[in-house]
Parts: sequence; C-alpha cells; structure tokens
Amino acid sequence: EVQLVESGGESVQPGGSLRLSCAASGFTFDDYAMSWVRQAPGKGLEWVSSFYAYMGYTYYAESVQGRFTTSGDIAKTTLYLDMNSLKPEDTAVYYCAGVHLGRYHGTSWHGGSERSEYDYWGKGTQVTVSS
Repeated sequence: EVQLVESGGESVQPGGSLRLSCAASGFTFDDYAMSWVRQAPGKGLEWVSSFYAYMGYTYYAESVQGRFTTSGDIAKTTLYLDMNSLKPEDTAVYYCAGVHLGRYHGTSWHGGSERSEYDYWGKGTQVTVSS
C-alpha cells in the first residue's frame, strides 16, 4: 500500500522556521519526482517545490525561492521541506505528492498544482504563520 505521511506543521511567528517531513512507503522513492504543494485558506493549490532523488535536482516556485529548501533521504524514503523567513502568506496546508519519472519524461514538467498531475498524494500538514 502506498502511503505519504506529512508531519512537522505547526504555528510559528513571522520570520520563524519549520521543517516538514513526508514519509513515503509502498513505492520506489528514487523512481519518483516528489513535490510539495500547498493550499492557503480559501485559495487553490499552489506548487511549492520538487525533488528528483535519482538526479539530485530541485525546483522551486518563485514565491519560496531563497527561503525554502527541499531535500530527500533515499535510505529513509523521506522528503523534507526546510522553511525559513516564514511569512503570513505561507499559511497553508502543505501536501506531499509523487509522480513516476516516466510520466513526464522528455517534457519540461517539474511540478504542478493539480492533483491529477501526480500519482500519489498525502493528507497534508497545517502550517500557520501568525504573530
């Protein structure tokens, strides 16, 4: 059974930091591109970052570039998101999602905001940035 279980979300003050984790199981972690996607209250899904374990590539949305870092541990099959300089507009439910590398092979895709773009999806973890 495939599982993506996010953890680490909590309330933090502006300027603070958090580390989110996504424990993956039931599939070969480094055969997949792993992404973080978030949904702010009353808004749609927003792609945040992607991590390609096999190649060591990372990609970021402009809104988080320079503040967030995504990484992964192949041995632990866990995806991470280190968030620094948090802003109130980072408040959202953060989801972990995975898609097989072969699905977009040969295209320029490196992350998306639609559930249908991914093969697997977690249940999310809440991050609240407020003073």
